[in-house]
Amino acid sequence: MIGRTPTLLAACLLLAGLSAPSPANAAGEAKHPHAIDWSFAGPFGTYDRNALRRGFQVYKEVCASCHGMKQISFRNLSQPGGPEFSEAEVKAIAAEYEVTDGPDDYGDMYERPALPKDRFVEPYPNVNAARAANGGAYPPDLSLITKARSGGPDYIHALLSGYEEAPEGVEMRPGLYYNPYMAGGKIAMPAPLLEELVEYGDGTPATVQQMSLDVTQFLNWAAEPELEQRKRTGFMVLIYLTIFAGLLYFSMRKIWADQH
Repeated sequence: MIGRTPTLLAACLLLAGLSAPSPANAAGEAKHPHAIDWSFAGPFGTYDRNALRRGFQVYKEVCASCHGMKQISFRNLSQPGGPEFSEAEVKAIAAEYEVTDGPDDYGDMYERPALPKDRFVEPYPNVNAARAANGGAYPPDLSLITKARSGGPDYIHALLSGYEEAPEGVEMRPGLYYNPYMAGGKIAMPAPLLEELVEYGDGTPATVQQMSLDVTQFLNWAAEPELEQRKRTGFMVLIYLTIFAGLLYFSMRKIWADQH
């Protein structure tokens, strides 16, 4: 299982803050996030496979120690339109975790290595354990986080990468950090992403911006894994409707001409 370092805990608690702003952050308007030219945006957009793989790595090494993704199974990582890991890679990823199964022939539950069919393993056994480990905050499930927040992926990216020094005249109490994308500009968690926090296997520099973009793209895929198939289907439907409308138009012209 993934260790809970202070940096990872900070990342988890930060995302827990996405579910409900604290009273200290409740006043004032947040800065509007910049629009990102995501590869998956637009009617012909698709996910960046390499970015999805890197984003999964950031999720696994930084976020998964506190945040679950209960809507996602390991086998989803190999499906078309996603990270498209090979079956062997998915089996190896799943085997890193253990899940509770059973009962066995004696009525007992037992632990076994996870299989591709299993859901992502939850980091805590129950809600109370999650709250106890995170100062009373319950880290939200990230399966649909980009759809559950106004601003979607632009907001998630801006929040993760938007920490700044507090402007002159802005008083920050101990334990609060300045992030203009939070209401009130103050958040109780330090920046979750640090330069070179992970080491990408493809050699991509793990800057804060890069890690934020990658994990946000991965989270958007988790929330909408059928995006590419949906767009292909919609395009085919439009072609069909265009042809059908053309045939209908010329048929009506023919009928009208014959009657007059």
